[in-house]
Amino acid sequence: MEEIKSLGQLAEQVKASGTKTRIAVAAAEDAHTLDALGRAVKEGFVRASLIGDKRRIEELCAKENLCQGDFEIIDRPDETAAVNMAVQMVKTGNADAVMKGLVSTDKFLKAVIHKEKGLLLPKAVMSHVCVLEIPAYRKLLFISDTAVLPFPDLDQKAAMINYCVNVARGFGIEKPRVALVSATDKVIGAIPNTLEYALLAKMAERGQIKNCVIDGPLDIFLACDPSSLAVKGVDTPIAGNADILIFPNLECSNSFYKGLMLFADGELAGLIQGTQKPVIVMSRSESALSKYYSIALACKMAGEK
Repeated sequence: MEEIKSLGQLAEQVKASGTKTRIAVAAAEDAHTLDALGRAVKEGFVRASLIGDKRRIEELCAKENLCQGDFEIIDRPDETAAVNMAVQMVKTGNADAVMKGLVSTDKFLKAVIHKEKGLLLPKAVMSHVCVLEIPAYRKLLFISDTAVLPFPDLDQKAAMINYCVNVARGFGIEKPRVALVSATDKVIGAIPNTLEYALLAKMAERGQIKNCVIDGPLDIFLACDPSSLAVKGVDTPIAGNADILIFPNLECSNSFYKGLMLFADGELAGLIQGTQKPVIVMSRSESALSKYYSIALACKMAGEK
C-alpha cells in the first residue's frame, strides 16, 4: 500500500474510493462541525444526520452559507437525547459513524460506553489516537491518548500502542517507530512511567507487542530530532525519527497536541479506538479543517471494518 504522507492525501483517498459514509452528529449546533460536514457532503463522501436544536442548526447553516437540504436535520434540543439518538443510529445500522458536536466529551462518551446501548467492543480498552500534521516535522505523527484515559496503566498503554500501530499501518507505515515519551531518557524509580516504559519495550522485544519498533523512555528530542542522538550520546532504534508518540497521561498528550495546534500551525485527524464503529471526538475549539480531516479518517476506518 502507498504511504499516506499528509492529511490532504488521506481526504483525497477517501474521495477517490467512491464510498459514501453515513455520519450521525450529536448536538450538531456547532459552526466548525457544520463547515467540516458541509465540505465532506459537497465532496461526495458523506451523508450527514444532524441531531440537535433544529432552529439553531438552521440558523448556523444560513450564517455559514450551507445548504440545509444537504443534511438530514433531526430536532432533539436536549443534549442527552441528541447524544443517545446519534449513538443508537450507529448501533442499529442507520449510520456508519458518530460524531460529537457542541456537547461535553464526558456526556458524549457516557453514551458510547453504555453497556447495553453503547458501541464499546467487549473487554476493549477505549482510547484515542490523533494523527498530526505539523509543518515543522517531516511526516505525519501519531499520538495517544489525548482524550480518554487520564492515567493509563501498563495494559492500557499497551492497548494505546497497538491502536496507534494499527492506524499507522492503515496509512501505509509497515513498521512504525514508537517513542515512549518522558522528561528523561533514563529509567528512574521516582518517575513511575519510566518503569512501565521499560516493561513495554521488553514486551515488544518478546513479541507481545507486534509490527513496530519501540523504545523508551525518551524525551521529545531523542524521539523526533536525529541530531540529538549524538549530542546526548544516546543510542536508540527510534533514531529521532518517531512515527508514534505515547505519553504517560492525558494531561501531557492533550497539552502537547493543543500547543502544536495553537503555536505551530498544526492540523489533526482524531478517532476513538476500541469501538464497533468509528467515533469522532473533537474539542469544540478545533478548526473546521481538523474536523474535516477527522471525518475523512472516520470514513476510511468505516470502510475497513
